[in-house]
Amino acid sequence: MLPIIKVIIYGSSGKMCQVLSEQLIKEIDMKIVAGIDKNVNNNTGLYPVYSNPYDYNGEVDVIIDFSHPSCLEQMLDFSLDRKIPLVIATTGYSDEQVEKIKKASMKIPIFYSSNYSLGINVLTRALREISQMLSEDFDIEIIEKHHSRKLDAPSGTAYLLANVINESLGNSKKFIYSRYGKDAKREANEIGIHAVRGGTIPGEHTVIFAGTDEIIEIKHTALSKRNFALGAIRAARFIITVERGLYSMDDIFVSNK
Repeated sequence: MLPIIKVIIYGSSGKMCQVLSEQLIKEIDMKIVAGIDKNVNNNTGLYPVYSNPYDYNGEVDVIIDFSHPSCLEQMLDFSLDRKIPLVIATTGYSDEQVEKIKKASMKIPIFYSSNYSLGINVLTRALREISQMLSEDFDIEIIEKHHSRKLDAPSGTAYLLANVINESLGNSKKFIYSRYGKDAKREANEIGIHAVRGGTIPGEHTVIFAGTDEIIEIKHTALSKRNFALGAIRAARFIITVERGLYSMDDIFVSNK
């Protein structure tokens, strides 16, 4: 019989966490022991929900977070106090907040990614090689599309893709966010990043390599939020097996070799 992994969901009333809850209930080796959310009235009754994590006194093996950047400090304090591994899937953090995550990972295991889709993370690995081959002769643009209620723009995944490309090129590119006006001619050292918001689009990211008389497009489309939940669950199973440190989807791929 498999040991049961006890999970706290941070941001439990959010739409992504509702999808996560539905998936976790199906996992035979996992159990949701509590949710943390400022809106405790939006409770399905499947597990207790608290506005303050310290109100939960039971056992927990891992926290999965799809909440809001404003929740970070409270969540880190609680995780550090209880020595609980973290899976952080929230996007839109400031540079200062990212530094806090890195500092906390010196004491507890933290899994942090801007996108938990396995497909997106396969794409990032491919982009590292493709970008080096094409950068001299091709302009690089990124277009991301999401639902109308998404708060941050560009998306965390768009930044992830842009940073992967730029790092593979020695950080020689600068990011340009959309273009507007009568003097918007493109420079050679740019990566353009563009955000589209509308309807119920779960998530679509396209990387365009535009050369002379030829175009290469690499696109990933999320058809639902379920793939992000599955990735976060996979990350949770991984993070409880490792020592303190900061981990990403690359570590999952390495561990599966």
